[in-house]
Amino acid sequence: MNVVAWFLAGLAAGLIALFLLRPVLASAALARTNYRGHTLATAGGIVLVIALVGLGAVWALVDGMTDERGLSGAYVLVLFAAVGFGFLGMLDDLVAGEGDVRGFKGHVRALLKGQLTTGGVKLFGGGVLALVLVGSTIVTSPARLIVDGAIVALGANLGNLFDRAPGRVIKFSFLAYIPLALVAGTGFVGEALAPVMGAALALAWADQREELMLGDTGANVLGGVLALGATLVLGASARLVLLAALIALNAASELVSFSKIIDAVPPLRWFDRLGRVSDAAS
Repeated sequence: MNVVAWFLAGLAAGLIALFLLRPVLASAALARTNYRGHTLATAGGIVLVIALVGLGAVWALVDGMTDERGLSGAYVLVLFAAVGFGFLGMLDDLVAGEGDVRGFKGHVRALLKGQLTTGGVKLFGGGVLALVLVGSTIVTSPARLIVDGAIVALGANLGNLFDRAPGRVIKFSFLAYIPLALVAGTGFVGEALAPVMGAALALAWADQREELMLGDTGANVLGGVLALGATLVLGASARLVLLAALIALNAASELVSFSKIIDAVPPLRWFDRLGRVSDAAS
């Protein structure tokens, strides 16, 4: 199945999962108040995870009946990443954080006081998961393991940092995905990333219209999966540049507001607000 077919399959799986999970998303346990004071479901990113698991199961069955090559190792790795990062994000979504504990420094300070916050579990668990993921690929040296693990962990966290407005994470994920897809081409990694973004597109309308919040569940998955894809297709120099950029962006989030920066740059502000219900109504 080619990249376009994988993307469309992901889109279809996302729409089906979104429809089937309506009772779950309507649960009071997921109800949260967003930045505009509206109550809606958080952890909508669980739709991504369910869609990818379901799609993988269906395709494995089809391959098994037709003696095709089966699911690629890249897709299995992406699926593992989606489930792992989705679980860590959902933990934070469901518990809704711990009061004023925010940011990397806040979670580190809490840990030094003997308190492991859900955000701390997400951050440090994400680092461990990232090492497991990149360690499952062809790692040529301990240095590459550390660099690639840092890229995946920081990418997942960056997804969370962009999750501050409806539709933002999905939109900016596509900005990152397009050049990555061109590099990945029609190979196994390109095929593995396509259904993730197809499923994300299935959530875009509901996210934009404030029918649900992607939450850390979805932001974690998109950031982590795209970063994992980058480690699989980029050369050594490109990965080092990407690592430096991710370190800078994660560090900058401790000092400045991404929302303020986006609002201050007209093209970014237009792109960020495009199709958003709050701006369409104003």
